[in-house]
Amino acid sequence: MNELKPNSEPNSGAKDWLEAELEDTLDEDYELEISEPALSLEIARIYKKSHPPSIDRITYFRELLRLQSELIKLQSWVAYHKKKLVVVFEGRDSAGKGGVIKRITQRLNPRIARVVALPAPTEREKSQWYFQRYVPHLPAGGEIVLFDRSWYNRSGVERVMGFANPEQVEEFFHDVPEFERMLVRSGITLVKYWFSITDEEQQMRFLMRIHDPMKQWKLSPMDLQSRVRWEQYTKAKEETFARTNIKEAPWFIVEGNDKKRARLNCIDHLLQQLPYEDVPHEEITLPERVFNPDYERQVLPRELYVPAKY
Repeated sequence: MNELKPNSEPNSGAKDWLEAELEDTLDEDYELEISEPALSLEIARIYKKSHPPSIDRITYFRELLRLQSELIKLQSWVAYHKKKLVVVFEGRDSAGKGGVIKRITQRLNPRIARVVALPAPTEREKSQWYFQRYVPHLPAGGEIVLFDRSWYNRSGVERVMGFANPEQVEEFFHDVPEFERMLVRSGITLVKYWFSITDEEQQMRFLMRIHDPMKQWKLSPMDLQSRVRWEQYTKAKEETFARTNIKEAPWFIVEGNDKKRARLNCIDHLLQQLPYEDVPHEEITLPERVFNPDYERQVLPRELYVPAKY
C-alpha cells in the first residue's frame, strides 16, 4: 500500500489544485456554519466549555484532502482488481457515523462506492431469514459498500427496543460469526467500525439538533429512546463485542467526541486495512471537437430555462 505521509509537502504542480480544492471545501464548511441558527447562549457556553480546541481548520482540511486522494487510489485499485469491500458503521446515535461516511464518499464514484441505509423491515421482510434483506446489497467485484447501520440492528436497537425476542437475538449471535466468515471466504473484505461517544457528548449533540431546525430530522423516536436506555445499549454493545469480534472480521472502535479527529482517524485506518497500490491508467486526452460549418444551433424557447434569479 502507498505510504501515507501526513506532513509531506505537495509538489509545486499540485499546489494550485490543492489550494483550489481547499478553498472550495472551506466554502462548503462556511456554508454549513452560516446555515446553522444561533444556539442559545447557555448551550453555546456549555458546548464551548466541554470541547477543548480541536485540530485547526486548515490542518484538518489539508489532511482530509490528502486522505480523500488516497481513497480515490483505493477506489481505482478495487475497480481494477475486481475487489469487494464492505464497511460496517455502527455505534451510538449522533456519534458521527454519517459525517465519516459523507467524507469517505464525497469524492468517490457513486457507481463504485455506495451507501446502504435500510429502513425498518416490512412485514414480508420480518418473515424472511434475518440476513436475507442485506444480501442483495453486498458488492460485486469492483465495488465498495458502506453500511450505515447493518445486520447488527438485531443485537442493538431491535434487542433494546423489544423488536426482537431473546430467542431471535440468541439465534443472531449464533449465526452472525459464520455469516461473516462466509462473506470473507467469498472474497469480501469486511471492516467493522463502532463509533463511541460519552454520555455527556451525546446529550449535547441531541440538544443541538433539537435547537437546529435543519438537523431535527436526524432525531427519530428511536434516537431519543437511546438517551433513556443508555445503559441497556451499553450492555448490548458489550455482548455484541464479546460474541462477534472474530479474527476474520474484528471490531474497531472509533472515539467520536472530537468529530474532526474521528473522521481523519477512521479514514486513515480504513486505508491501512487494504494493500492497495497505484494501478495502470490509460492516458486521458481531450479529443478535438468535430466542427460542421453547415450546422446552425437552434434557439430554444425561454420557458425551458431555469429563471436567472441570482
